[in-house]
Amino acid sequence: MLKAFIVDDEPLARDELKYLLRRTKQVEIAGEADCIEDALAAMENISFDVLFADIMLAHETGLDLVEELTERDLQPAIVFATAYDEYAIKAFELNAVDYILKPFDEHRVQQTVEKILRLDNGGKKPQVIERKPPSDKLAITVEERIIIIHTHDILYMRTMEGKTIITTDKQEYKVSDSLVAFERKLQDTSIVRVHRAYLVNLDAIVEIQPWFNSTYNIIMKDGESVPVSRTYTKELKQLIGF
Repeated sequence: MLKAFIVDDEPLARDELKYLLRRTKQVEIAGEADCIEDALAAMENISFDVLFADIMLAHETGLDLVEELTERDLQPAIVFATAYDEYAIKAFELNAVDYILKPFDEHRVQQTVEKILRLDNGGKKPQVIERKPPSDKLAITVEERIIIIHTHDILYMRTMEGKTIITTDKQEYKVSDSLVAFERKLQDTSIVRVHRAYLVNLDAIVEIQPWFNSTYNIIMKDGESVPVSRTYTKELKQLIGF
């Protein structure tokens, strides 16, 4: 039995797809969401084999969601379920298993499910990320120099114009490595993700301010205000205890 997660900002479209998937008697609905942020938050607590994602979501796209899952080393089977056929090439560049068009056809949905089941092990499962022992030092490359910084000196990291800016107690460094790459290197340290564009050092937080729609702003030791998105609010509350 496949476990499916559906992301579509149209409730009627989600209901129709859920109905057709259940009709195959080979799919269980593991979860659903109408936006990327809610989808990522829900995915932290469930396992699923296949993602059915609409291309055009409100203010974002299903392509963005798939790229975010790839950055997190999560690799479910991907099916784009959409009314737009012009994104098919881009979808398959992201290794989508299939691309089905609205209005959904029951036979076409059945074909998609059977195609996924033919994959090795009944579908691509999210990969388990192996964690390495934490280190108190981080090597970064700045203008062809390798600089060693202590992780406890890092206040926060942010993305800007395709670069990662590392702010420490003493100075800032601009590097080419992605924020996701640093997140992996710094697992099991006090540096955690609080937003798609930010990693922060929990030990450098001096204030937490409630903000709009269950989100927060956190004030760092240098006075910088860092946004916390809903996706990461629960984990931050658990880590800090507020």
